[in-house]
Amino acid sequence: MSKSIQSVRGMNDILPTQTPYWQTVETALRRVFESYGYQEIRTPILEKTELFSRSIGEVTDIVEKEMFTFIDRAEEGDSDAESLSLRPENTASCVRAGIEHSLFYGQTPRLWYTGPMFRHEKPQKGRYRQFHQLGAEAYGIASADIDAELIIMSARCFKVLGLKDLSLQLNSLGSSDARTAYRARLVDYFSAYPTQLDEDSQRRLHTNPLRILDSKNPEMQALIQNAPKLIDHLDTESIEHFEQLKHRLDLAGISYQVNPRLVRGLDYYNRTVFEWVTTALGSQGTVCAGGRYDSLVAQIGGRATPAIGFAMGLERLLMLVEQTGLVPHNANPHVYLVMMGQTAVEHGIQLAEQLRDQLPELRIISHCGGGNAKKQFERADKSGARIALILGDDEVAQQRVTVKYLRDNQAQVTLAQTELADHLQRFL
Repeated sequence: MSKSIQSVRGMNDILPTQTPYWQTVETALRRVFESYGYQEIRTPILEKTELFSRSIGEVTDIVEKEMFTFIDRAEEGDSDAESLSLRPENTASCVRAGIEHSLFYGQTPRLWYTGPMFRHEKPQKGRYRQFHQLGAEAYGIASADIDAELIIMSARCFKVLGLKDLSLQLNSLGSSDARTAYRARLVDYFSAYPTQLDEDSQRRLHTNPLRILDSKNPEMQALIQNAPKLIDHLDTESIEHFEQLKHRLDLAGISYQVNPRLVRGLDYYNRTVFEWVTTALGSQGTVCAGGRYDSLVAQIGGRATPAIGFAMGLERLLMLVEQTGLVPHNANPHVYLVMMGQTAVEHGIQLAEQLRDQLPELRIISHCGGGNAKKQFERADKSGARIALILGDDEVAQQRVTVKYLRDNQAQVTLAQTELADHLQRFL
Protein backbone atom coordinates (compact mmCIF):
# COMPACT_ATOMS: atom_id res chain seq x y z
CA MET A 1 0.00 0.00 0.00
CA SER A 2 1.39 3.41 -0.94
CA LYS A 3 2.12 5.89 1.83
CA SER A 4 -0.70 8.34 2.49
CA ILE A 5 -0.19 11.96 1.44
CA GLN A 6 0.46 14.39 4.29
CA SER A 7 -0.09 18.15 4.41
CA VAL A 8 2.74 20.46 3.31
CA ARG A 9 5.18 21.16 6.13
CA GLY A 10 4.17 24.27 8.05
CA MET A 11 0.66 24.33 6.54
CA ASN A 12 -1.88 22.98 8.97
CA ASP A 13 -5.45 21.75 8.88
CA ILE A 14 -7.92 23.51 11.18
CA LEU A 15 -10.19 20.71 12.38
CA PRO A 16 -13.89 20.86 13.34
CA THR A 17 -12.94 20.74 17.04
CA GLN A 18 -10.82 23.90 16.53
CA THR A 19 -12.94 25.96 14.14
CA PRO A 20 -15.46 27.08 16.82
CA TYR A 21 -12.62 28.99 18.53
CA TRP A 22 -11.67 30.61 15.22
CA GLN A 23 -15.29 31.53 14.52
CA THR A 24 -15.71 33.03 17.99
CA VAL A 25 -12.61 35.21 17.67
CA GLU A 26 -13.29 36.25 14.09
CA THR A 27 -16.90 37.18 14.87
CA ALA A 28 -15.91 39.21 17.96
CA LEU A 29 -13.21 41.15 16.13
CA ARG A 30 -15.38 41.75 13.07
CA ARG A 31 -17.92 43.41 15.36
CA VAL A 32 -15.20 45.59 16.87
CA PHE A 33 -14.01 46.75 13.44
CA GLU A 34 -17.54 47.44 12.26
CA SER A 35 -18.25 49.44 15.42
CA TYR A 36 -15.45 51.83 14.38
CA GLY A 37 -16.73 52.12 10.81
CA TYR A 38 -14.18 49.82 9.14
CA GLN A 39 -15.33 47.86 6.06
CA GLU A 40 -14.10 44.45 4.94
CA ILE A 41 -11.90 44.02 1.86
CA ARG A 42 -10.92 40.66 0.35
CA THR A 43 -7.84 40.46 -1.87
CA PRO A 44 -6.32 37.55 -3.86
CA ILE A 45 -3.75 35.36 -2.14
CA LEU A 46 -1.66 35.43 -5.33
CA GLU A 47 -0.06 38.67 -6.54
CA LYS A 48 2.68 39.76 -8.91
CA THR A 49 6.05 39.39 -7.19
CA GLU A 50 6.91 42.97 -8.08
CA LEU A 51 4.21 44.22 -5.72
CA PHE A 52 6.07 42.86 -2.71
CA SER A 53 9.62 43.61 -3.89
CA ARG A 54 8.60 47.25 -4.42
CA SER A 55 6.67 47.59 -1.17
CA ILE A 56 8.30 45.36 1.44
CA GLY A 57 11.82 45.94 0.08
CA GLU A 58 14.09 43.81 -2.09
CA VAL A 59 16.71 43.41 0.66
CA THR A 60 14.31 42.28 3.40
CA ASP A 61 14.34 38.69 4.64
CA ILE A 62 10.76 38.27 3.43
CA VAL A 63 11.54 39.05 -0.21
CA GLU A 64 15.03 37.54 -0.27
CA LYS A 65 14.34 34.26 1.53
CA GLU A 66 10.75 33.72 2.64
CA MET A 67 8.31 34.24 -0.26
CA PHE A 68 6.72 31.39 -2.19
CA THR A 69 7.47 32.57 -5.74
CA PHE A 70 7.13 30.87 -9.11
CA ILE A 71 7.10 31.74 -12.80
CA ASP A 72 3.60 31.56 -14.24
CA ARG A 73 3.03 29.72 -17.48
CA ALA A 74 3.01 32.09 -20.42
CA GLU A 75 -0.32 32.26 -22.18
CA GLU A 76 -0.48 31.23 -25.83
CA GLY A 77 1.15 33.90 -27.99
CA ASP A 78 2.70 35.62 -24.93
CA SER A 79 6.41 35.04 -24.49
CA ASP A 80 6.66 36.99 -21.22
CA ALA A 81 5.78 34.74 -18.29
CA GLU A 82 5.14 36.58 -15.02
CA SER A 83 6.71 36.01 -11.62
CA LEU A 84 3.94 35.45 -9.06
CA SER A 85 4.05 35.10 -5.27
CA LEU A 86 1.73 33.94 -2.54
CA ARG A 87 1.11 37.00 -0.40
CA PRO A 88 3.44 37.17 2.65
CA GLU A 89 1.33 40.00 4.13
CA ASN A 90 -1.77 41.94 3.06
CA THR A 91 -0.99 45.65 3.34
CA ALA A 92 0.61 45.78 -0.11
CA SER A 93 -2.40 43.96 -1.57
CA CYS A 94 -4.81 46.44 0.07
CA VAL A 95 -2.83 49.35 -1.38
CA ARG A 96 -2.75 47.74 -4.82
CA ALA A 97 -6.51 47.18 -4.68
CA GLY A 98 -7.10 50.75 -3.49
CA ILE A 99 -5.11 52.19 -6.39
CA GLU A 100 -6.65 49.84 -8.96
CA HIS A 101 -10.23 50.60 -7.90
CA SER A 102 -9.76 54.32 -7.05
CA LEU A 103 -10.62 53.88 -3.37
CA PHE A 104 -8.25 56.59 -2.15
CA TYR A 105 -9.04 59.56 -4.37
CA GLY A 106 -11.00 62.13 -2.38
CA GLN A 107 -11.83 59.48 0.20
CA THR A 108 -10.53 58.28 3.57
CA PRO A 109 -11.41 54.57 3.58
CA ARG A 110 -11.07 52.48 6.70
CA LEU A 111 -10.64 48.80 5.78
CA TRP A 112 -10.26 45.48 7.55
CA TYR A 113 -9.35 42.03 6.24
CA THR A 114 -8.66 38.47 7.28
CA GLY A 115 -7.13 35.49 5.52
CA PRO A 116 -4.08 33.26 5.01
CA MET A 117 -0.54 34.57 4.38
CA PHE A 118 2.51 32.55 3.32
CA ARG A 119 6.19 32.66 4.28
CA HIS A 120 8.83 29.98 3.78
CA GLU A 121 10.11 29.97 7.35
CA LYS A 122 11.24 27.20 9.68
CA PRO A 123 7.98 25.97 11.24
CA GLN A 124 7.70 26.19 15.01
CA LYS A 125 5.00 26.86 17.58
CA GLY A 126 3.29 30.11 16.65
CA ARG A 127 5.17 30.44 13.35
CA TYR A 128 3.92 28.57 10.30
CA ARG A 129 4.38 28.67 6.53
CA GLN A 130 0.69 29.27 6.04
CA PHE A 131 -0.60 31.52 8.79
CA HIS A 132 -3.62 33.74 9.21
CA GLN A 133 -3.82 37.44 9.88
CA LEU A 134 -6.63 39.79 10.73
CA GLY A 135 -5.81 43.44 10.15
CA ALA A 136 -7.07 46.99 9.69
CA GLU A 137 -5.89 49.85 7.48
CA ALA A 138 -6.84 53.54 7.32
CA TYR A 139 -5.98 55.81 4.37
CA GLY A 140 -5.89 59.52 3.63
CA ILE A 141 -5.43 60.83 7.19
CA ALA A 142 -2.03 62.21 8.19
CA SER A 143 -2.76 63.34 11.75
CA ALA A 144 -1.97 61.38 14.92
CA ASP A 145 -5.64 60.93 15.83
CA ILE A 146 -6.01 58.04 13.39
CA ASP A 147 -2.84 56.44 14.79
CA ALA A 148 -4.42 56.62 18.23
CA GLU A 149 -7.75 55.24 16.97
CA LEU A 150 -6.12 52.17 15.45
CA ILE A 151 -4.13 51.43 18.59
CA ILE A 152 -7.19 51.99 20.81
CA MET A 153 -9.22 49.74 18.50
CA SER A 154 -6.59 46.99 18.77
CA ALA A 155 -6.75 47.33 22.57
CA ARG A 156 -10.53 46.90 22.42
CA CYS A 157 -10.06 43.71 20.38
CA PHE A 158 -8.02 42.22 23.21
CA LYS A 159 -10.53 43.49 25.78
CA VAL A 160 -13.52 41.76 24.16
CA LEU A 161 -11.51 38.52 23.99
CA GLY A 162 -10.65 38.74 27.70
CA LEU A 163 -6.89 39.05 27.11
CA LYS A 164 -5.09 41.05 29.81
CA ASP A 165 -1.37 40.23 29.84
CA LEU A 166 -0.39 42.15 26.69
CA SER A 167 1.88 45.18 26.65
CA LEU A 168 2.14 47.89 24.02
CA GLN A 169 5.53 48.93 22.65
CA LEU A 170 5.71 52.19 20.74
CA ASN A 171 8.29 54.02 18.65
CA SER A 172 8.64 56.57 15.87
CA LEU A 173 10.83 56.03 12.81
CA GLY A 174 10.51 59.66 11.71
CA SER A 175 10.47 60.95 8.16
CA SER A 176 12.33 59.35 5.27
CA ASP A 177 14.95 62.11 5.40
CA ALA A 178 15.50 61.60 9.14
CA ARG A 179 15.83 57.83 8.62
CA THR A 180 18.33 58.35 5.80
CA ALA A 181 20.53 60.47 8.06
CA TYR A 182 20.15 58.03 10.94
CA ARG A 183 20.94 55.12 8.63
CA ALA A 184 24.30 56.69 7.86
CA ARG A 185 24.99 57.06 11.60
CA LEU A 186 24.17 53.38 12.14
CA VAL A 187 26.44 52.23 9.31
CA ASP A 188 29.33 54.24 10.78
CA TYR A 189 28.66 52.82 14.26
CA PHE A 190 28.37 49.13 13.31
CA SER A 191 31.23 49.35 10.81
CA ALA A 192 33.56 50.02 13.74
CA TYR A 193 32.74 46.55 15.19
CA PRO A 194 32.92 44.14 12.20
CA THR A 195 33.97 41.11 14.26
CA GLN A 196 30.97 41.47 16.58
CA LEU A 197 28.41 41.34 13.77
CA ASP A 198 26.86 37.97 12.90
CA GLU A 199 26.41 36.85 9.31
CA ASP A 200 22.91 38.34 8.90
CA SER A 201 24.00 41.68 10.34
CA GLN A 202 27.04 41.86 8.09
CA ARG A 203 24.77 41.29 5.11
CA ARG A 204 22.33 43.96 6.29
CA LEU A 205 24.97 46.55 7.20
CA HIS A 206 24.95 48.36 3.85
CA THR A 207 21.49 47.36 2.64
CA ASN A 208 19.12 47.58 5.63
CA PRO A 209 21.08 48.50 8.78
CA LEU A 210 17.95 49.32 10.82
CA ARG A 211 17.11 45.61 10.79
CA ILE A 212 20.27 44.94 12.81
CA LEU A 213 18.52 46.64 15.74
CA ASP A 214 15.86 43.92 15.57
CA SER A 215 18.39 41.08 15.86
CA LYS A 216 17.57 38.46 18.51
CA ASN A 217 21.18 37.22 18.67
CA PRO A 218 22.05 37.40 22.42
CA GLU A 219 25.74 37.93 21.63
CA MET A 220 24.93 41.21 19.88
CA GLN A 221 22.58 42.76 22.44
CA ALA A 222 25.22 44.84 24.21
CA LEU A 223 26.44 46.25 20.89
CA ILE A 224 22.87 47.04 19.82
CA GLN A 225 22.04 48.60 23.18
CA ASN A 226 24.85 51.13 22.75
CA ALA A 227 23.96 52.02 19.15
CA PRO A 228 22.63 55.52 18.35
CA LYS A 229 18.88 55.78 18.98
CA LEU A 230 16.63 56.85 16.13
CA ILE A 231 14.30 58.68 18.48
CA ASP A 232 17.18 61.05 19.28
CA HIS A 233 17.49 61.97 15.58
CA LEU A 234 13.85 62.61 14.62
CA ASP A 235 12.71 65.60 12.60
CA THR A 236 10.58 68.23 14.33
CA GLU A 237 7.29 67.24 12.67
CA SER A 238 7.75 63.57 13.60
CA ILE A 239 8.48 64.53 17.20
CA GLU A 240 5.29 66.59 17.35
CA HIS A 241 3.30 63.75 15.75
CA PHE A 242 4.69 61.25 18.28
CA GLU A 243 3.92 63.52 21.24
CA GLN A 244 0.33 63.99 20.01
CA LEU A 245 -0.08 60.24 19.70
CA LYS A 246 1.22 59.59 23.21
CA HIS A 247 -1.05 62.32 24.60
CA ARG A 248 -4.13 60.76 22.99
CA LEU A 249 -3.19 57.31 24.29
CA ASP A 250 -2.72 58.78 27.76
CA LEU A 251 -6.21 60.33 27.60
CA ALA A 252 -7.65 56.96 26.53
CA GLY A 253 -5.94 55.16 29.42
CA ILE A 254 -3.76 53.03 27.13
CA SER A 255 -0.48 52.10 28.81
CA TYR A 256 2.62 51.84 26.60
CA GLN A 257 6.37 51.61 26.67
CA VAL A 258 8.52 53.61 24.25
CA ASN A 259 10.94 51.11 22.72
CA PRO A 260 13.65 52.93 20.70
CA ARG A 261 14.79 49.57 19.22
CA LEU A 262 11.41 48.83 17.66
CA VAL A 263 11.91 49.18 13.89
CA ARG A 264 9.60 46.53 12.29
CA GLY A 265 10.72 44.20 9.52
CA LEU A 266 9.22 45.94 6.48
CA ASP A 267 10.88 48.82 4.64
CA TYR A 268 7.72 50.84 4.03
CA TYR A 269 7.14 52.00 7.62
CA ASN A 270 7.66 55.61 8.75
CA ARG A 271 6.82 57.57 11.88
CA THR A 272 4.56 55.52 14.19
CA VAL A 273 5.36 51.83 14.70
CA PHE A 274 3.91 49.65 17.46
CA GLU A 275 3.65 46.08 18.69
CA TRP A 276 1.48 44.30 21.23
CA VAL A 277 3.59 41.61 22.89
CA THR A 278 3.12 38.84 25.45
CA THR A 279 5.43 36.64 27.51
CA ALA A 280 2.94 33.74 27.43
CA LEU A 281 4.01 32.37 24.04
CA GLY A 282 7.76 32.05 24.46
CA SER A 283 9.91 33.47 21.66
CA GLN A 284 6.87 34.18 19.42
CA GLY A 285 5.67 37.01 21.63
CA THR A 286 4.38 39.53 19.08
CA VAL A 287 0.61 39.20 18.72
CA CYS A 288 -0.20 42.41 16.84
CA ALA A 289 2.06 44.83 14.97
CA GLY A 290 1.68 47.84 12.72
CA GLY A 291 2.53 51.40 11.94
CA ARG A 292 2.47 54.21 9.38
CA TYR A 293 3.40 53.79 5.72
CA ASP A 294 2.77 57.23 4.25
CA SER A 295 4.90 56.70 1.13
CA LEU A 296 3.65 53.24 0.16
CA VAL A 297 0.70 54.25 -2.04
CA ALA A 298 2.94 56.49 -4.15
CA GLN A 299 5.67 53.84 -4.15
CA ILE A 300 3.28 51.32 -5.73
CA GLY A 301 2.04 53.81 -8.33
CA GLY A 302 -0.78 55.84 -6.78
CA ARG A 303 -1.02 59.42 -5.60
CA ALA A 304 0.71 60.28 -2.33
CA THR A 305 -1.65 59.08 0.42
CA PRO A 306 -0.93 58.87 4.15
CA ALA A 307 -1.79 55.50 5.65
CA ILE A 308 -1.52 53.39 8.79
CA GLY A 309 -2.49 49.85 9.70
CA PHE A 310 -1.88 46.77 11.82
CA ALA A 311 -2.15 43.00 11.57
CA MET A 312 -2.83 40.37 14.23
CA GLY A 313 -1.55 36.81 14.01
CA LEU A 314 -4.63 34.66 14.49
CA GLU A 315 -2.76 31.47 15.42
CA ARG A 316 -0.97 33.26 18.26
CA LEU A 317 -4.14 35.05 19.27
CA LEU A 318 -5.95 31.70 19.45
CA MET A 319 -3.23 30.28 21.71
CA LEU A 320 -3.85 33.12 24.16
CA VAL A 321 -7.63 32.87 23.89
CA GLU A 322 -7.62 29.15 24.67
CA GLN A 323 -5.63 29.89 27.85
CA THR A 324 -8.38 32.23 29.08
CA GLY A 325 -10.97 29.43 29.09
CA LEU A 326 -13.11 31.21 26.53
CA VAL A 327 -16.22 29.21 25.67
CA PRO A 328 -16.23 28.98 21.87
CA HIS A 329 -19.16 29.31 19.54
CA ASN A 330 -21.24 26.12 19.78
CA ALA A 331 -21.61 24.66 16.30
CA ASN A 332 -23.18 21.38 17.45
CA PRO A 333 -26.62 20.60 16.07
CA HIS A 334 -29.66 21.29 18.19
CA VAL A 335 -31.58 18.35 16.76
CA TYR A 336 -30.83 14.93 15.28
CA LEU A 337 -33.69 13.46 13.25
CA VAL A 338 -33.98 9.65 13.71
CA MET A 339 -36.07 8.02 10.97
CA MET A 340 -37.16 4.36 10.95
CA GLY A 341 -38.97 2.99 7.94
CA GLN A 342 -39.05 4.02 4.29
CA THR A 343 -42.16 6.14 4.72
CA ALA A 344 -40.54 7.93 7.69
CA VAL A 345 -37.40 8.66 5.65
CA GLU A 346 -39.42 10.19 2.83
CA HIS A 347 -41.54 12.26 5.21
CA GLY A 348 -38.53 13.19 7.39
CA ILE A 349 -36.86 15.12 4.56
CA GLN A 350 -39.99 17.28 4.27
CA LEU A 351 -40.25 17.73 8.05
CA ALA A 352 -36.62 18.85 8.37
CA GLU A 353 -37.06 21.45 5.63
CA GLN A 354 -40.26 22.75 7.22
CA LEU A 355 -38.42 23.21 10.54
CA ARG A 356 -35.56 25.05 8.82
CA ASP A 357 -38.10 27.39 7.21
CA GLN A 358 -39.87 28.02 10.52
CA LEU A 359 -36.71 28.28 12.65
CA PRO A 360 -33.82 29.67 10.55
CA GLU A 361 -31.40 29.43 13.50
CA LEU A 362 -32.13 25.74 14.08
CA ARG A 363 -29.26 23.34 13.40
CA ILE A 364 -30.70 19.96 12.48
CA ILE A 365 -29.04 16.80 11.18
CA SER A 366 -31.16 14.28 9.32
CA HIS A 367 -29.86 10.73 9.68
CA CYS A 368 -28.60 9.27 6.40
CA GLY A 369 -27.33 5.81 5.52
CA GLY A 370 -30.01 3.67 7.12
CA GLY A 371 -29.47 1.48 10.17
CA ASN A 372 -31.49 0.30 13.16
CA ALA A 373 -32.61 2.49 16.06
CA LYS A 374 -29.51 1.70 18.17
CA LYS A 375 -27.14 2.79 15.42
CA GLN A 376 -29.08 5.99 14.79
CA PHE A 377 -29.16 6.94 18.49
CA GLU A 378 -25.41 6.33 18.71
CA ARG A 379 -24.93 8.76 15.82
CA ALA A 380 -27.28 11.24 17.49
CA ASP A 381 -25.30 11.10 20.73
CA LYS A 382 -21.94 11.54 18.98
CA SER A 383 -23.24 14.53 17.03
CA GLY A 384 -23.60 16.55 20.24
CA ALA A 385 -27.27 17.29 19.58
CA ARG A 386 -29.46 18.13 22.56
CA ILE A 387 -32.58 16.53 21.16
CA ALA A 388 -33.44 13.51 19.03
CA LEU A 389 -36.63 13.66 17.01
CA ILE A 390 -37.98 10.15 16.44
CA LEU A 391 -40.05 9.59 13.35
CA GLY A 392 -41.43 6.14 12.46
CA ASP A 393 -44.10 5.00 10.08
CA ASP A 394 -46.71 5.14 12.88
CA GLU A 395 -45.77 8.76 13.71
CA VAL A 396 -46.08 9.68 10.03
CA ALA A 397 -49.57 8.17 9.88
CA GLN A 398 -50.62 10.08 13.01
CA GLN A 399 -48.82 13.34 12.02
CA ARG A 400 -46.88 13.20 15.29
CA VAL A 401 -43.22 13.05 16.36
CA THR A 402 -41.46 11.88 19.54
CA VAL A 403 -39.01 14.25 21.25
CA LYS A 404 -36.18 12.55 23.21
CA TYR A 405 -33.85 14.72 25.33
CA LEU A 406 -30.23 13.58 25.00
CA ARG A 407 -28.56 15.99 27.43
CA ASP A 408 -31.32 16.91 29.87
CA ASN A 409 -33.04 14.74 32.46
CA GLN A 410 -36.53 15.05 30.99
CA ALA A 411 -39.02 12.42 29.95
CA GLN A 412 -39.56 12.10 26.23
CA VAL A 413 -42.80 13.49 24.84
CA THR A 414 -44.86 12.95 21.72
CA LEU A 415 -46.22 16.03 19.99
CA ALA A 416 -48.29 16.89 16.98
CA GLN A 417 -45.96 17.95 14.18
CA THR A 418 -47.73 21.33 14.07
CA GLU A 419 -46.60 21.95 17.68
CA LEU A 420 -42.97 21.01 17.09
CA ALA A 421 -41.55 24.38 15.98
CA ASP A 422 -42.94 26.20 19.04
CA HIS A 423 -41.54 23.46 21.30
CA LEU A 424 -38.05 23.62 19.77
CA GLN A 425 -37.98 27.45 19.89
CA ARG A 426 -37.18 27.19 23.61
CA PHE A 427 -33.84 25.53 22.86
CA LEU A 428 -32.50 28.15 20.45
